[in-house]
Amino acid sequence: MLYPLPVAMVSCGTEKDGYNIITISWTATICSEPAMLSISVRPIRHSYEILKNRKEFVLNLATEKLAFAADFCGVKSGRDLDKFKSLRLTASEASQVKAPLIKESPLNIECKVVDIKSLGTHDMFISKVLAVHADKRFLDRAGAFRMDKAGVIAYCHGRYYALGRQVGKFGFSVAKKKKRA
Repeated sequence: MLYPLPVAMVSCGTEKDGYNIITISWTATICSEPAMLSISVRPIRHSYEILKNRKEFVLNLATEKLAFAADFCGVKSGRDLDKFKSLRLTASEASQVKAPLIKESPLNIECKVVDIKSLGTHDMFISKVLAVHADKRFLDRAGAFRMDKAGVIAYCHGRYYALGRQVGKFGFSVAKKKKRA
């Protein structure tokens, strides 16, 4: 198994038909150009039919502050309750899809499903990224999202973990050492 995994709260549905949130850890970036990602969902889940029929969603990163809500949205069914209302989360209007952003999340990624692959226990929703919204408080001067500042969490073997300490950056293993003056 590949661990740790990101914890994403996937919002779907419409205001008219009702919104839902499903917590997903089976998610990944699958292409840079065009920007694409995937989520994998069990067909028995309430959100599955919403995702399959609407073919759009918003992936909202979970944080330490959202850990309770993320776990709740992963174990409770939207068939039985309104998760936004139960958790006092704010559904905000997205710019490209009808599914809502979760305002409390520091990073929201609007997606359009371009293909669904049946893989066994889960179906993979291959999706094109249409828009990204990041809380400016968590962007550095270059515009990079600071996971350590946002308090993003990961999932590993049934447990949630805080992320944060940087141990390197791309290319640091081959970078030339700076000479001391």
